[in-house]
Amino acid sequence: MSALGKVVRSGVGRRRVQTLVIGLATMMAVAASVLGGTLLVVSGAPFDDAFAKQHGAHLSVQFDAGKVSARQLSKSKDSEGVSSAAGPFRTATVTPRSDGAVPGWPMTVVGRGDPGRGVDEVALLDGRWATRSGEIVLSANSSLIPTMGMKIAFPDLSGGPTLTVVGVARSVTQTADAWVVPSQMPALTAPGSGGHQMLYRFTDAGTAAQITAGGKAVTASLPPGTAVGEQSWLTVRKTAERDTAVYVPFLIAFGALGLVMSVLIVGNVVASAVGTGTRRIGILKAVGLTPAQVVRAYVGQALIPAAAGTALGVLAGHLLAVPVLAETEEVYGTSSLGIAPWVDLAVIAGVLGLVAATAWASAWRAGRLRTVDALAVGRTASAGHGRWAARLAGRLPLPQPLALGLVRPFARPARALAMGTAILFGAIAVTFTVGMGASLGQVMKAKAHDAADVVVPAPLPDFGPQGPGPGPGPEKQPKADPAAVAAAVEAAAGTGKYYSAATVRATVSGLTGTIDVIAFTGDASWGGYTMVSGRWIDRPGEAVVPTPFLAATGARIGDTVTLNGLAEPVTVRIVGEVLDPRNDGMQVFTDASTLTAAHPDLTETSHHIAVTPGTDAAGYVDALNKDLAPHGATARVGGLDAGGDMVVTLNALSAILTLMLVAVAELGVLNGVLLDTRERVREIGVHKALGMTPRQTVAMVLTSVVVTGLVAGALGVPLGVALHGWVLPEMGDSVGLRLPGSVTAVYDGAELLPLALGGLLIATLGALLPAGWAARTRTATALRTE
Repeated sequence: MSALGKVVRSGVGRRRVQTLVIGLATMMAVAASVLGGTLLVVSGAPFDDAFAKQHGAHLSVQFDAGKVSARQLSKSKDSEGVSSAAGPFRTATVTPRSDGAVPGWPMTVVGRGDPGRGVDEVALLDGRWATRSGEIVLSANSSLIPTMGMKIAFPDLSGGPTLTVVGVARSVTQTADAWVVPSQMPALTAPGSGGHQMLYRFTDAGTAAQITAGGKAVTASLPPGTAVGEQSWLTVRKTAERDTAVYVPFLIAFGALGLVMSVLIVGNVVASAVGTGTRRIGILKAVGLTPAQVVRAYVGQALIPAAAGTALGVLAGHLLAVPVLAETEEVYGTSSLGIAPWVDLAVIAGVLGLVAATAWASAWRAGRLRTVDALAVGRTASAGHGRWAARLAGRLPLPQPLALGLVRPFARPARALAMGTAILFGAIAVTFTVGMGASLGQVMKAKAHDAADVVVPAPLPDFGPQGPGPGPGPEKQPKADPAAVAAAVEAAAGTGKYYSAATVRATVSGLTGTIDVIAFTGDASWGGYTMVSGRWIDRPGEAVVPTPFLAATGARIGDTVTLNGLAEPVTVRIVGEVLDPRNDGMQVFTDASTLTAAHPDLTETSHHIAVTPGTDAAGYVDALNKDLAPHGATARVGGLDAGGDMVVTLNALSAILTLMLVAVAELGVLNGVLLDTRERVREIGVHKALGMTPRQTVAMVLTSVVVTGLVAGALGVPLGVALHGWVLPEMGDSVGLRLPGSVTAVYDGAELLPLALGGLLIATLGALLPAGWAARTRTATALRTE
């Protein structure tokens, strides 16, 4: 082994604490960076691959067949900016019944003679394409469970046509719920209804503005009001990326904290090694090492633990990615997602490059030291630092050990600043994580939005196909009568406020698939619905909707939307925006009387009850269930389930990454206090000779980090709050949600003080080991140490 290699190996083995600090700091930065980079890559990969392969439509537009002809729409293919187009295809919104089941939810059917080629090539997953009337191809995302050979009837249409499922397919831009041959469409279209669908690809379609411009170009030559809805590929892509996109701002925050902390700690450790090893540097130069070799030696002493930490960080990043990637593996039914090798290579190269650059900058001072000057320098700190602080501390009514400890940050300001920076980042991470947990709790509370003490769940709808084989199926349980259940609830002793909620499905022009329409009987404003803007419904014909619904339809508060797929169209005015991430935010909340004419029989109804003060909920449920037994309904204590895998994963990741950051911060403190204690070992021996007890020695060492910990904690809390205030809205935007103040403003004065004291706790824990070492050092040994 060369002389330089021996110097590097000796330095790594001798400075075990510094080696551990560098390794852990690097591991933290690499783990967060690998995880964040992976999610950035794979969040769009399934959609982008499928979109390119299937030549997905940049814009799908729904037209009113009564206002525009197919010939007029065909001319729009030549509009400026259109690279290719498909259609027009006839469309209809129908309500199916599958194999004897009760009626299903409305679905959009499109007439296409083949899966397409140039635009929106529909991918067949099973079976074949429909070739004649009486056949239908279901979308894999259909509300009906697609089964080959299943019979689907449409009893509400003239002649009650029945179709056989011959294939299952997927449109990457979700242009339909089912496809039939064009000759089948007249039988599926009620008189005076139906529409045309056009699918466009543009030369420039990378931004929402370009999509909007393309939409204006294709409708410019058409009569006004003919386009009744449209869907951009960007909206579909954002929905596809939603599961993983929510993690990206969160991981960017932790990754940035880890990277900055690792750079600062590596620089501080190397600078400290240079500062405390000045005489050793002189000896190395005296025995023949050049200035460049000395610099490389100290850089090598930083890179070895950094390389080990990088390897562990890559492994940790892969393990942490498993639960997150599992949520996106089946977005398009493709193969399992994995971490791209180039992400690992980029992170490894970037982090090790930063470590090398930081260590080189700190070690450059060692290379510039003259050999004679380095050999002449001792280990005693300059006596001029902190004299004013010592005089001030001497006047304070404090025990001498505490006064001596309070002076130390001013005697070594650079070292105190380095320790304070490590504590600062630890305090930021703790504050951010506490706020993250509280905010996610509020989001889950809003998701469940059920503040009821007791709930009578709605009976499960039966929309799927029946089992194969001849003979009658199992006898179905009669559904509870909502009116009878409501009467029993109202008559029960202890009932306070209550309301009922029924869910039906409808369609909105321009949007494929269905939306949930939740119709309330009674005042549901107390039920836990979190408003983002506007107000709650207070009369028939009004509705509140989540943010994604507004984004998908282009509507605003005050606009009206029409719900189709019911007995008759229903127009509602949007009066408020509510926080609700369920069903991708595609929901409409309204009063039950709004749907009286369009859907008079609301059977899938749940009942939500707030008991009167002093009423035992469990006893109330027991008594109510006796009254509900004849009606086939059952009550239970508590509201709806507020759980969520995403929240569990985010909370677990927050806890793990925060513990890693706090551990690195404590090791940074340990490193600084250990260096300081070793430098003062003779001074500590003098104090012990003059009567300082081991307990007083521990108090002196711990007190030396009190000021640093308090200041860093006080600064870390507002910075953590600011970081939380930036990350949470970004996470909401990534899933198409606007978050109200109740979700983002989760800190209160009562918990900010304990969080500020968290810096002191980190500093104290980091200083415990050096304090114990100083207390155990024998007086004679300390006095003999030079």
